[in-house]
Amino acid sequence: MAIHRFTPTHYFNTLGSHPAVLKVRPGDTIITTCVDARGLDANDHQATPPGNPMTGPFWLEGAEPGDTLVVKIERLTPTRKRGWSGAVLASNVVDPWDVPQLLRAKGDLRHVNWQLDGDRARLDHPDSPLHGFEVQLEPMLGCFGVAAEDGQAISTATSGNHGGNMDYRGFGEGCTVYFPVFAEGGLFFLGDGHALQGDGEIAGTGIEVSTEVQFTLELLEGKRIGWPRGENADYIFTVGNARPLDQCVQHATSEMLRWLMSDYGLDAVAASQLMGQGVRYDLGNVFDPAYTMVCKMPKRLLERAVESLKGKAGG
Repeated sequence: MAIHRFTPTHYFNTLGSHPAVLKVRPGDTIITTCVDARGLDANDHQATPPGNPMTGPFWLEGAEPGDTLVVKIERLTPTRKRGWSGAVLASNVVDPWDVPQLLRAKGDLRHVNWQLDGDRARLDHPDSPLHGFEVQLEPMLGCFGVAAEDGQAISTATSGNHGGNMDYRGFGEGCTVYFPVFAEGGLFFLGDGHALQGDGEIAGTGIEVSTEVQFTLELLEGKRIGWPRGENADYIFTVGNARPLDQCVQHATSEMLRWLMSDYGLDAVAASQLMGQGVRYDLGNVFDPAYTMVCKMPKRLLERAVESLKGKAGG
């Protein structure tokens, strides 16, 4: 298994069948860098136009439509001392009558700055009563995924079954993410690093920052999934991206139902009972064109269910 160090020289604002920047084999690890959502690099210089510029795509040898591309996020590190975030909440996440006061408060202010130091961020906005307020960093990727299906090139402003701008705070170190493959080589992209972000990206941003990312790509040949999936130490989870919100709930819930039935031996009734009493939902992006909902199943609960199933089969 090889380790590749890749320095990007250009970026993409769509996830599609663009020429690969690097070809790797399953099990290979890649260490690379990403600019922030506005195209600012580690030196705070404008390296590329804004709009969630993506590093990549990375070609995974053997990946074909109908396979599953596996991404193991091993390290995610901010690479500069300044981050920035939206000044006020997005107008679509508050009651309509609260929008005018947000706009008045914002005025000409587009963003506020944060100073990053180690594992902390400090608000750097002298006009705010919270100037100097500190928060703990939880780095994550806001936008990443594979080339979209049917030869499409999908804007990094939105998301779909290929991934994209999901802005889920669970996409950080130690997370494994599964994407359906729609194009030869899979063509994996990543970018839009956040030093920290609340659920929903309700201010239109997290604390946006350039990043260095280490990840490993693997391949599940012949494993067809419908929507992104993932897991961490505590949960398996599925991701639905759509609008309105109820549609992305449906995508995430149906994908979890299919996963439990196809991989864990549960029938529809058993899976429904386990999900009905056990799942948790996390909110991803509710700011951009497609919303994101995450359906999570606790691993401990799932393991108990599988053991119970085995016991009945053995009896």
